[in-house]
Amino acid sequence: MEDNGNVLKTGTTTLGLVCKDGIILAADRRATAGYLIANKKTQKIIPITDKIAVTIAGTASDAQLLARYAEGELRLKMIRTKREVTVKEAANLMARLTYNNIRRPSMIPGIAHFIVGGADHTGCYIYDVFPDGSIAEVDTFISSGSGSVMVYGVLETLFTPKITIEDGKKLAIKCINAAIQRDIASGNGIDIIAITNRGIENVFEKTIESKAEEE
Repeated sequence: MEDNGNVLKTGTTTLGLVCKDGIILAADRRATAGYLIANKKTQKIIPITDKIAVTIAGTASDAQLLARYAEGELRLKMIRTKREVTVKEAANLMARLTYNNIRRPSMIPGIAHFIVGGADHTGCYIYDVFPDGSIAEVDTFISSGSGSVMVYGVLETLFTPKITIEDGKKLAIKCINAAIQRDIASGNGIDIIAITNRGIENVFEKTIESKAEEE
């Protein structure tokens, strides 16, 4: 979005952790437009099947729309094939949508970054879908958004292979909190989900108020 020749940049913090018993996805709740906090209750983790979800970063309208497109396409695929889609299939679809989106002529650049996490009959996986449409499987951890610099500092220090979902949830809280403390574009709350072969489960939700309490 442009204003008098200046680009209004958005910010966020999302992350994904590969655990020995599943997947953790986490995000803050703040949506910004330049220096304005546009929304304090943004849901940045969007389920696209019963066992697959994406975190969104970038231009909110593009990210939300692409996630909904993916959800519809995957449900149609399951109806046609009469089987569950794999996480890799979902990630490839997100990559194609993202590739086409950023290359579509528009007055407002369509920039969206997704972390795709989920479970299927072969296991639990996370994929990084970059704004240019490139895709990479993640075997440890991944973070996106303006707060990712702080998140990576925590993850590089505290992440251990074969971490459990319970410990992964605690680590995710530390990561998002670190970003909230230092990144002005992240804040107002933390959402964390766990994904196993049983499906998607909300494991942590917290609203963070920024105003002083009256006595």
